Amino acid sequence: MTFDTITLNEKAVPDTSTSTTTTTTTTITTAATTNSVQAAADPSPLPYWLVNVPRADWPPECPEYLRNQPEKNIRLLSTPDALYQRQSWEVVRQIVETNTIHRLQRLPSDLRRYLEYIWKIKAMYGSVMNFVVQKRLGWVGEGALVARGERAFEHPDDIKILYNDWPYGIEKGIVHLVVWTKFELEDDPATDDLTPRMRREIDEYVDRTFRSRMPAERVIWFKNWKSLKSVHAIEHFHVMLYQPDPAFLHEITNGDVPVNTV
Repeated sequence: MTFDTITLNEKAVPDTSTSTTTTTTTTITTAATTNSVQAAADPSPLPYWLVNVPRADWPPECPEYLRNQPEKNIRLLSTPDALYQRQSWEVVRQIVETNTIHRLQRLPSDLRRYLEYIWKIKAMYGSVMNFVVQKRLGWVGEGALVARGERAFEHPDDIKILYNDWPYGIEKGIVHLVVWTKFELEDDPATDDLTPRMRREIDEYVDRTFRSRMPAERVIWFKNWKSLKSVHAIEHFHVMLYQPDPAFLHEITNGDVPVNTV
C-alpha cells in the first residue's frame, strides 16, 4: 500500500514542515468543481477540510483524521482537484533521478481519503503494519516473517509484489507496485541510504523481474528512507511501470487488486 527501475540514489530529502492546525483556507477560482460553484455564490474562502467536499457533506468541524496535518498536506488538501496537475512519467522519472521522492504527491481528494483510511486502519488493527501483514501479505503464523532464503531474493516465498493501494497523483498510464520482502534491505547507518551492494542486488532483481519483460526506460524503482515510510518494520521498495501489459501485471502480482476500503 505505501502505502504508502532506475538504480539511482534513492535517499530523498524529508519534508521538514511543522504541524499546522485547521486555519489554512483556500479560495476557489475555477468553475470546474463543486466547490468552485459554491464559491461563486459564497465568496468566503473555505477551510482546507471542506475543499473538494460537496456542500451537503460538509462536516460541522474538522474531522479528527485531518487535524494537526503538516503544512505540505494542508497545502495539497486546500487545492481543488480541478486545479491539480497529475505528474507525468517524465516528471516522475526526474523526481527519482534527482532523489526528491518527497515531491511525489496524491490527488487532493485522494489524500483526504487516504488519511481517513489510515486513521481507520490504526483504529481497527492497531497499526498500518498489522493491517499490511494480516490482510495484504498474509504473512501470519509462527515464523511467517522469517526469510527462507539465506540471501536476498534467493527464495520466491520471501517476496511479494502488490499494487500500491493509494498511488500518487500521477499520469494514468503509470502503475505503482510495491515489492515486499522478508529479508532486510541493508542500509548504511551513516547515510540512512541503501548500501551499494544492496542497491546492486535490488537492481539485478528489477532487471530479472521487470526489465526483462518490458522496455527498461519504462521501469523505475526507489526505496523510501525512514522518514517517508508509511509502513515500518516490513521491508519494501517501490516500482513504477509506464504503460505495462495488463496480462504481465496480473501475472507478476498473482492477480492482486488494490485495497482501499476497510
